[in-house]
Amino acid sequence: MTEKILILDFGSQFTQLIARSVREANVYCEIIPYNKPFTIDATLKGIILSGSPFSVNDEQPPLVDVAELASKVPVLGVCYGAQMTAKVMGGRVDKSNKREYGRAILTILTEDVLLKGITNNSQVWMSHSDTIAALPEGFEVLAKTESIPVAAFKRTNGSKFPLYGIQFHAEVHHSTEGKKLISNFLVHVCGCKQEFTPASFIDETVAKLKEQLGDAKVIMALSGGVDSTVAATLISRAVGKNLFGIFVDNGVLRKHEFEQVLDIYKQLDLNVTGIDAKKLFYDGLAGKTDPEEKRKTIGSLFIDVFQQEASKIKDASFLGQGTIYPDVIESVSVHGPSATIKSHHNVGGLPDTMQLGLVEPLRYLFKDEVRKVGLALGIPYDLLYRHPFPGPGLAIRILGEVTEEKVKLLQDADYLYTKALKDTGLYDKVWQAGTILLPVKSVGVMGDERTYEFTVALRAVTSVDGMTADWAHLPYEFLANISNDIINQVRGINRVVYDISSKPPATIEWE
Repeated sequence: MTEKILILDFGSQFTQLIARSVREANVYCEIIPYNKPFTIDATLKGIILSGSPFSVNDEQPPLVDVAELASKVPVLGVCYGAQMTAKVMGGRVDKSNKREYGRAILTILTEDVLLKGITNNSQVWMSHSDTIAALPEGFEVLAKTESIPVAAFKRTNGSKFPLYGIQFHAEVHHSTEGKKLISNFLVHVCGCKQEFTPASFIDETVAKLKEQLGDAKVIMALSGGVDSTVAATLISRAVGKNLFGIFVDNGVLRKHEFEQVLDIYKQLDLNVTGIDAKKLFYDGLAGKTDPEEKRKTIGSLFIDVFQQEASKIKDASFLGQGTIYPDVIESVSVHGPSATIKSHHNVGGLPDTMQLGLVEPLRYLFKDEVRKVGLALGIPYDLLYRHPFPGPGLAIRILGEVTEEKVKLLQDADYLYTKALKDTGLYDKVWQAGTILLPVKSVGVMGDERTYEFTVALRAVTSVDGMTADWAHLPYEFLANISNDIINQVRGINRVVYDISSKPPATIEWE
């Protein structure tokens, strides 16, 4: 039975980072809104209370019964979670004289297992406008900073289980030993065994899938991407040929992608049917130049093709999906502190009329964990670690109308660009790269001939999660070489430019 840490979310922008830190310590955890009822059982080893944009001194702040929680399991409050703990237990939280954001230096006052191995004067990251002015009776200060007298504290009596609070964000990168502190809470305070590994996840998930699915038939739309491929491989381990995968060539995939992906699926022994629907999509996209219209057309046509193929599979009762944990988290609105970011939906907006049960074996994994599971399943590294690719494919990297001729131009140019990045060892150093075909023709000279051909823009960015991104500073020599290669080898392109815009204000894709 998997041991678990529960993270109660009060709306902090850093809550997912707490979960990632816990998972990196090989301990399973889940995030739930602070006001959602939950059951405390033998698998629950501890609770972490997240930060929040609220103040505990607001008229109706989000609160939980900290004393009740700490009578059942160990509890750690982070930032708002610490301030709430102090206030509800009888302490005092005041408005800070100055808003405390950014780096601070932690001075350890009392030795404790929570701070085991933490260097005195370690850097931590602050993000709060309130501060704990007085601790409740029966609590002691463990650490301070120059600005705040209570940076870390614990309850010393009256609690069956340890109760801690830290008034800084240990989960963020700038708290240099923050992950060590979180690990101390998990291991030394909660007694976690750190057994949540890719291998254990695979064994447990396949066993659950066998129990859930039995000999049922599962239909799944595959994209050649990381999430759908890993999810399909797990489902296949449970049901074998009763998984019916459908991979649609919508005409705007990367060069050779349809054939290469089908070959990988064959190596993985996945039961997948490839559907060549290029002409259908090209016809549907004809005359359309608005990006949103192109997206909707591709989505709608995909549903039509998928439904048509799925209808050939008789007595199917489940739909497999590659949903991952950020999709799930972002679909749940925390009452008050944060609004729902996006609504989670079926792949491509598949209609409810299909009347199929959902199978989502990755719904509690982060992207990096999905990749690790994929490696453990024997999925090729190149597929697992390739750059993100937009759902509408090259259709939104062709500005203006999409035609078969333009797709071929862009595929050829993009293929050369990607290959050059890999050959020079630059591919893994950028987060995403792609080629954009501009609706611009310009004059050029090739030999003694005058040309009037298309321009492509090369895009490469560095990022962690795609929320923000900086343009990648690729070497001039590389850019010069790839420009020559594209112009010399792709007839129809005579000019190459490099995009040096960051996100924000620009976006990674052009449409």
